[in-house]
Amino acid sequence: MKVGLKWKVSFVIICIVAIGGLFFRPDVDIPNTGNFLSEKEIVGSDVAWILAAAGLVLLMTPGLSFFYGGMVGKKNVISTMLQSFIALGVISILWIVVGFSLSFGESIGFEIDGVHYGIIGNPFTYPFFNHVSIYPHKTMASTIPFVLFALFQMKFAVITPALITGSFAERVRFISYLVFMVLFSLFIYTPLCHMVWHPDGLLNKFFGIKDFAGGTVVHMSAGFAALAGAIVLGRRKNPHHEPSNIPYVILGTGMLWFGWFGFNAGSALSANATAAIAFGTTTIASASAMMTWIFFDRINGRKVSALGACIGAVVGLVAITPGCGFVSIQESIFIGFISAIVSNLMVNWKALKKIDDTLDVFACHGVGGIMGMILTAIFAHGENASLLHGGFGVFAHHMMALILVSLFAFFGSMLLYKITDRIITLRVKEDSEEQGLDISQHSESLKW
Repeated sequence: MKVGLKWKVSFVIICIVAIGGLFFRPDVDIPNTGNFLSEKEIVGSDVAWILAAAGLVLLMTPGLSFFYGGMVGKKNVISTMLQSFIALGVISILWIVVGFSLSFGESIGFEIDGVHYGIIGNPFTYPFFNHVSIYPHKTMASTIPFVLFALFQMKFAVITPALITGSFAERVRFISYLVFMVLFSLFIYTPLCHMVWHPDGLLNKFFGIKDFAGGTVVHMSAGFAALAGAIVLGRRKNPHHEPSNIPYVILGTGMLWFGWFGFNAGSALSANATAAIAFGTTTIASASAMMTWIFFDRINGRKVSALGACIGAVVGLVAITPGCGFVSIQESIFIGFISAIVSNLMVNWKALKKIDDTLDVFACHGVGGIMGMILTAIFAHGENASLLHGGFGVFAHHMMALILVSLFAFFGSMLLYKITDRIITLRVKEDSEEQGLDISQHSESLKW
């Protein structure tokens, strides 16, 4: 079989990365100055919890593989699952080399009245995890090793591009998707991550945005990138398909729900009361959304379905993510309820169906993330935290940030799809699509 230049280049890149890492050495001395604290400041219980939470978040990506894989047609199960699973390899390496630096490195941005606002991190701050110390960081993770914080954040970076894949399932070339995944992570995810979660980030410091665990950084960015992808790649030749394996969807939902406790409660970065609240709001919002979804389906003349229950549960998880540590368990019931109704309406909206978003990624993750951001801006507790606890000015700042993030994620992703298509054609040929991506892209098939 003839091997194309693109695969040779890919192999050369991984060779360079593997050898390049040998030229960097980890820090071994306790820092006396700078951003790091003494090893004595490490809290063992926090370390244990974040280690567990990082493992839980990693489990979400295989869970997403089953969730998406069960929804597509029988000829595209393996390819769809691999598109999610491969992110564990691609983004993990990218995060070590430069992604963490761009997300949490020294802020590059601008000043207003002598105050610095960061847009993105300096890529030379932590290349190959250089200077990612085993000691706590003063402002980002003061009770756990900084390397653990970096690895925990890596799992968020991994799942974000994987979420996008459901929008262009059954028609994208695998190598093109890998190129887009890298570009998206570098130019969409890392700037948003820096602006929201870095202490000097623009959206954090200027707009005061509240995003406890990634409603904006993860779900809104993936949702709008998914919408752009569905538009750029166009409709499938046969846009109608039956889900191949509903038990896969149920299994994937269970894995996602289980892993989401690490996603949300772990974002407290400590084994404390905030983590406990986030744990509670996460499961209750999901439960509320699941039940609302199936009841709302029924009163609209649709049968109660396992697929609907699973989608509803995930929508609730998405919607509570930005506010899980800022709202009460009682408020999380309403957040799950109203978000499920809005996402359900979007999934069944005829105008949106004209855009072939294969697995309704935008209607679930994009809209769920938007609802989560809006509801967090209404209910979040704390001084000047939300509409109810700070007034309309605080809420308005959140809405301005919502618009900026939406425009940046959508049009930025649209541009990256166009660039990717110029490098390597995004869409498979018609005969490959008809044959199914499992065979045409991977020479593998599912034996039921």
